[in-house]
Amino acid sequence: MTRVWAKRGTRPRAVRDTRYEWAYIFGAVCPERATTAALVLPYVNTEAMNLHLAEIAKTVAPGAHALLVLDGAGWHGSKGLILPNNVTLLPLPPYAPELNPIENIWHYLRANKLAITVFDGYADIVNKCCDAWNFFASDPEKVASITKRSWAKVNH
Repeated sequence: MTRVWAKRGTRPRAVRDTRYEWAYIFGAVCPERATTAALVLPYVNTEAMNLHLAEIAKTVAPGAHALLVLDGAGWHGSKGLILPNNVTLLPLPPYAPELNPIENIWHYLRANKLAITVFDGYADIVNKCCDAWNFFASDPEKVASITKRSWAKVNH
């Protein structure tokens, strides 16, 4: 059991798992089309990022080009990345997570599907991550509302 943030004067408790296994959600969103691409993988590295880039490339609309906003994670800028022809990378300046729309999704998933959970094992972790992403991705209005930036305009 562990304590959680709560209203002053209360002392709610929640379960806490002290085992350490991880699964990583690699996710991307097209706010304009309200579509997503994601993989749940057991590691984060250049190989995983290449798998993710290939997955994104498959979901880009025919004749379109994807601009993928990235933070400073090491695997995002690796020299070993294999960049598909229909994807361009846009690295963000350091310490600017508010500029990356995907950060809102991670917050949403933690708040609504992945918080305060004890998993039965690694397969359960992967299943819950997949379920959480699919829950989010199945609601186009939520996808668009969480990831659109009204101030980000493209002038043709």
